[in-house]
Amino acid sequence: MKKERSNIQLSSYDDIFGNDASADKAGAVNGDTVVDIPLDELHPFRNHPFKVRDDADMEKTVESIQEFGVLQPAIVRPDRDGGYEILSGHRRHHACEIAGLQTLPCIVRDLDDDAATILMVDSNLQREEILPSERAFAFKMKLDAMKHQGERRDLTSAQVGPKLATERIGEESGLSRNSVKRFIRLTYLDPELLQLVDDKLMGFNPAYEISFLNPEQQKDLLSAIDYAQAIPSLSQAQRIKKLALNGEITQEGMNIILSEEKKQDLDRVTLKHDTLKKYFPKSYTPKQMEDTIIKLLDQWQKKRNRDMER
Repeated sequence: MKKERSNIQLSSYDDIFGNDASADKAGAVNGDTVVDIPLDELHPFRNHPFKVRDDADMEKTVESIQEFGVLQPAIVRPDRDGGYEILSGHRRHHACEIAGLQTLPCIVRDLDDDAATILMVDSNLQREEILPSERAFAFKMKLDAMKHQGERRDLTSAQVGPKLATERIGEESGLSRNSVKRFIRLTYLDPELLQLVDDKLMGFNPAYEISFLNPEQQKDLLSAIDYAQAIPSLSQAQRIKKLALNGEITQEGMNIILSEEKKQDLDRVTLKHDTLKKYFPKSYTPKQMEDTIIKLLDQWQKKRNRDMER
């Protein structure tokens, strides 16, 4: 059961902003009142797609908060079940927990689900580093919210305007309408395939083509990737998609396609881990194996050159 909202206290100007001229000493920023809310009364936006990672950027955020405090308030809305739902500030909330703070300065706004979703997406899309999966689900959530606003035909429907929702999203994100639609297609990918995109192991364009496969076919593709130890290229993905949409693809067919030698691999020599591991101690990492192989090749080349000079 969620906690009821407690009495919250206005944060002082110095506690939050130091000498920032955008805030006044009454605890307001650009006309919005800033309040300190206990961290345990704040919870993430429901199903929000943006990951909160304990990475180098998070370490910097924690260090900044420890030294200067929270310089930019989070934006939250009251939750009918108690507490507050974070719209903007998930990373700041987590950083405050790590830093040992008890409260987070927040701006409270009473928004309906659609308006809250749009604000949450827009504020988080300002991040410098956004994963393809984050952008894909964010665009889909915003599109659904904008369409719902239009269907209601109430005062907020003006946010959709005469343009198509995907076109509006594209303009606000610096992308074309078609790019927005292609990103949203990624939400149809199996989570394991989508992770390959986030990990930069699979390209965006092959992933888009594969998104048209049904769930069972995508599971077969994952098995084919494991079998062939290869990620589909764009041309392979397009062929698999065409066969899949015609009902002509099989697990064996995917295995064959992915086992084909790609153009970029023609000049590449690949040594499988199972082949190498019998020559190295179990504790050796792939990098140590590679370094050792290079040293041995250097020695072999020097010996070969000496032999040729005799």
